[in-house]
This record gives sequence, structure tokens and C-alpha cells, in this order.
Amino acid sequence: MEENKTYAMPRIGDNAPEFKAVTTQGEINFPSDYKGGWVILFSHPADFTPVCTSEFMTFASMEKQFNEANCKLVGLSVDGLYSHIAWLRTIKEKIQYKGMKNVEVTFPLIEDITMQVANKYGMLQPGESSTKAVRAVFFIDPKGIIRTIIYYPLSLGRNFDELYRVLIGLQTADEFSVALPADWRPGDDVIVPTAGSCGVAKQRMESKDEMTCYDWFFCTKKLDKEKVLKAILKK
Repeated sequence: MEENKTYAMPRIGDNAPEFKAVTTQGEINFPSDYKGGWVILFSHPADFTPVCTSEFMTFASMEKQFNEANCKLVGLSVDGLYSHIAWLRTIKEKIQYKGMKNVEVTFPLIEDITMQVANKYGMLQPGESSTKAVRAVFFIDPKGIIRTIIYYPLSLGRNFDELYRVLIGLQTADEFSVALPADWRPGDDVIVPTAGSCGVAKQRMESKDEMTCYDWFFCTKKLDKEKVLKAILKK
């Protein structure tokens, strides 16, 4: 049967596994419905759990910010549709947390009772649970390619500032053909691609232009925050 099929875990650079699913916003075909834009597919262990509730409220509160960066959000758990609906209504009507209240979750939450999607995406980790999806996050680009994968255990909530930083960082690297150093934020210096020849390496070390070279293989240049955000947020 389909739900008992074994899948290889997807990797960075793979095409995002395809599926059709029922969600709180209707049926979706993934990732084809999202081609042309970025999408974050993320899983949570179960409805009506405190860590997941804090995460959904945070994602919902930041949805506009992600959308402005040409990114849609899609959630998943192995609970059923009616459980999803009841939980999201409870969040909106009853939960106040960290200044957030009356939070309405408008992005789709996938019903995955058969665990078909969770299995396709390697969200079930035997060391954590055989029936609850860990906190997986998949960043999928406009061509339907997986670009980043982050897994969290059941007990640890996600860092949403980091999730947004990853999204902006991936788009910046693509847009400007650069790499990004540790703890990069828009406005910080970016890394110029490594020199491909001895001549280029020598020129860089002797150059007096806008690049800063710490050694032949490690050169950075400035990239204004305004330029980054204008390029990313216009899409």
C-alpha cells in the first residue's frame, strides 16, 4: 500500500517530492501549485500541543513578511482535518502569547493521517517517534528544488528569525552570485566567489578596489542592505 512504501529522504538539490493533499485551505498539488515562488513546507508533531501552538502563532504573525519575500507557507501534521480546524479556531479565539492574540492562521495546514507526505519528506524520525513528525523545515525554490533542510527535535521550538534569514540569504546568494559568511544579515559584507586561477588570485591580493581580501581564497565586498531588500522584496 502507498502509506507503507519506503522513501529515500530528500536532499538539498533534489526536486521536492510531489503530492496531492487536503488542507485547511482546500486541496493542493505540491509543489506545482507554488511554482514561480518560494515555499516553506514545515511539519509539526501534533495539534493542541504547546510548542506547536507557539510556532503556528509566530508563523501566522510573520506570514505577511514571508509573503513579501515571495514565499508561501505550508504546514503539516499527521492529524486529521477536523482536528486542524478545531485547533486553529482555538488559537484564534482563546490563545494569547507574547503579545499575540486573535491570531488567524490563513496558510494551508495539511491533513496527513496516512503519513504519506511525512514519509516522503523524512519527517518521521524513529529516534523521536514513529507516529509524530519532527519539526522539519524545507525551503523550496521557484523551480521546485529543495534548497535548505532543517530538522528540530520534538522538544525544541524553531527560531523564526533564523528561518526568515535563511530565506533572504538564499535569495541574495542567487540574485548577486555571492556566498554569505557566518551570521550574515542584509547589509553585512558578502563573500566573492573564490578565485579560479593563480592570476586572478594575485590580482585580488594586489587590488585596491572595493574588495577586502584576507587571503587569496577569502575576499569580501560590501552589499548594501537597501540593494538586497529592493531586489528580494520586489519579487
